[in-house]
Amino acid sequence: MAAKKILFIVQSAPYGDEKTLTALRLAVALTQQEPRPLLRFFFLSDGIVTALSGQETADRMNLGEILSEIINTGAETRVCQTCVIARGLSNAVWLPGVSIGKMPELAQWTLDADQVLTF
Repeated sequence: MAAKKILFIVQSAPYGDEKTLTALRLAVALTQQEPRPLLRFFFLSDGIVTALSGQETADRMNLGEILSEIINTGAETRVCQTCVIARGLSNAVWLPGVSIGKMPELAQWTLDADQVLTF
Protein backbone atom coordinates (compact mmCIF):
# COMPACT_ATOMS: atom_id res chain seq x y z
CA MET A 1 0.00 0.00 0.00
CA ALA A 2 1.38 3.40 -0.98
CA ALA A 3 1.99 5.95 1.74
CA LYS A 4 -0.78 8.49 2.18
CA LYS A 5 0.13 12.04 1.07
CA ILE A 6 -0.92 14.77 3.49
CA LEU A 7 -0.53 18.47 2.75
CA PHE A 8 -0.47 20.98 5.59
CA ILE A 9 -1.25 24.57 4.60
CA VAL A 10 -0.27 26.83 7.50
CA GLN A 11 -1.23 30.51 7.41
CA SER A 12 -1.38 31.35 11.13
CA ALA A 13 1.43 33.19 12.86
CA PRO A 14 3.44 30.71 14.91
CA TYR A 15 3.00 32.38 18.27
CA GLY A 16 -0.29 34.30 17.96
CA ASP A 17 -2.51 31.35 18.79
CA GLU A 18 -2.17 27.58 18.94
CA LYS A 19 -3.11 26.71 15.35
CA THR A 20 0.47 26.28 14.16
CA LEU A 21 1.39 24.32 17.28
CA THR A 22 -1.58 22.03 16.66
CA ALA A 23 -0.50 21.47 13.05
CA LEU A 24 3.03 20.57 14.15
CA ARG A 25 1.85 18.31 16.98
CA LEU A 26 -0.38 16.43 14.53
CA ALA A 27 2.49 16.11 12.07
CA VAL A 28 4.76 14.69 14.77
CA ALA A 29 2.09 12.13 15.65
CA LEU A 30 1.71 11.23 11.97
CA THR A 31 5.47 10.62 11.63
CA GLN A 32 5.07 7.90 14.26
CA GLN A 33 2.43 5.98 12.27
CA GLU A 34 3.06 2.94 10.08
CA PRO A 35 3.17 3.21 7.22
CA ARG A 36 4.53 6.71 7.65
CA PRO A 37 2.63 9.18 5.45
CA LEU A 38 4.37 11.59 3.10
CA LEU A 39 4.02 15.02 4.71
CA ARG A 40 4.26 18.32 2.89
CA PHE A 41 4.08 21.79 4.45
CA PHE A 42 3.35 25.01 2.61
CA PHE A 43 3.55 28.12 4.79
CA LEU A 44 1.65 31.24 3.74
CA SER A 45 1.01 34.71 5.19
CA ASP A 46 2.39 35.11 8.74
CA GLY A 47 2.83 31.35 8.96
CA ILE A 48 6.14 31.69 7.10
CA VAL A 49 7.75 32.94 10.32
CA THR A 50 7.54 29.35 11.62
CA ALA A 51 10.23 28.33 9.14
CA LEU A 52 12.74 31.06 10.07
CA SER A 53 16.06 29.89 11.42
CA GLY A 54 17.39 31.18 14.75
CA GLN A 55 14.12 31.74 16.57
CA GLU A 56 14.41 32.73 20.20
CA THR A 57 11.34 32.37 22.36
CA ALA A 58 10.68 33.40 25.94
CA ASP A 59 8.71 30.30 26.88
CA ARG A 60 11.03 27.72 25.30
CA MET A 61 8.25 26.58 22.95
CA ASN A 62 10.27 26.95 19.76
CA LEU A 63 8.07 25.89 16.88
CA GLY A 64 11.02 26.09 14.50
CA GLU A 65 12.69 23.26 16.42
CA ILE A 66 9.57 21.12 16.14
CA LEU A 67 9.34 21.85 12.42
CA SER A 68 13.01 20.88 12.02
CA GLU A 69 12.28 17.51 13.61
CA ILE A 70 9.45 16.97 11.13
CA ILE A 71 11.63 18.00 8.19
CA ASN A 72 14.27 15.54 9.36
CA THR A 73 11.72 12.73 8.91
CA GLY A 74 11.45 13.67 5.22
CA ALA A 75 8.68 16.27 5.13
CA GLU A 76 8.93 18.63 2.16
CA THR A 77 8.57 22.24 3.27
CA ARG A 78 8.05 25.47 1.34
CA VAL A 79 7.39 29.09 2.24
CA CYS A 80 5.37 31.28 -0.11
CA GLN A 81 7.59 33.52 -2.23
CA THR A 82 5.02 36.32 -2.42
CA CYS A 83 4.56 36.24 1.36
CA VAL A 84 8.34 36.33 1.90
CA ILE A 85 8.72 39.38 -0.32
CA ALA A 86 5.69 41.15 1.21
CA ARG A 87 7.23 40.81 4.68
CA GLY A 88 10.70 41.99 3.67
CA LEU A 89 12.23 38.57 4.35
CA SER A 90 13.89 37.95 0.99
CA ASN A 91 17.29 37.69 2.67
CA ALA A 92 16.07 35.64 5.63
CA VAL A 93 17.77 32.44 6.70
CA TRP A 94 15.34 29.55 6.69
CA LEU A 95 15.55 26.27 8.56
CA PRO A 96 17.57 23.58 6.75
CA GLY A 97 15.28 21.79 4.32
CA VAL A 98 12.98 24.77 3.76
CA SER A 99 12.81 26.36 0.33
CA ILE A 100 10.83 29.07 -1.40
CA GLY A 101 7.67 27.92 -3.17
CA LYS A 102 5.15 29.46 -5.55
CA MET A 103 1.41 29.05 -6.05
CA PRO A 104 1.74 26.66 -9.01
CA GLU A 105 3.69 24.30 -6.75
CA LEU A 106 1.04 24.57 -4.02
CA ALA A 107 -1.62 23.89 -6.64
CA GLN A 108 0.19 20.73 -7.76
CA TRP A 109 0.77 19.57 -4.19
CA THR A 110 -2.95 20.07 -3.52
CA LEU A 111 -3.88 17.93 -6.51
CA ASP A 112 -1.37 15.25 -5.51
CA ALA A 113 -2.50 15.09 -1.86
CA ASP A 114 -4.81 12.45 -0.46
CA GLN A 115 -5.71 14.91 2.29
CA VAL A 116 -5.27 18.67 2.75
CA LEU A 117 -5.27 20.24 6.21
CA THR A 118 -5.37 23.98 6.78
CA PHE A 119 -4.31 25.84 9.89
